[in-house]
Amino acid sequence: MPSERLPRLGLGLRGSSALIVAIAVVVILLIALPAYRLFFLISVLIGLVIAAGLALWHKLRPIKETDVENKKPLGL
Repeated sequence: MPSERLPRLGLGLRGSSALIVAIAVVVILLIALPAYRLFFLISVLIGLVIAAGLALWHKLRPIKETDVENKKPLGL
């Protein structure tokens, strides 16, 4: 059986236009669905806490030159 390519689903947006569409979808969901607002708020708060924790961790424990084992993985 020859492999048949299935038609690709999607709008074919890339780059800035895809970002604008994604932001528009989030805004529409935030306006239309009240339960989504709470979920979105909790998700953003969790993300901010994790980002702050990682930033603090790397500030207090910076990566040293000796911590990196393979500095040239491709041998270039």
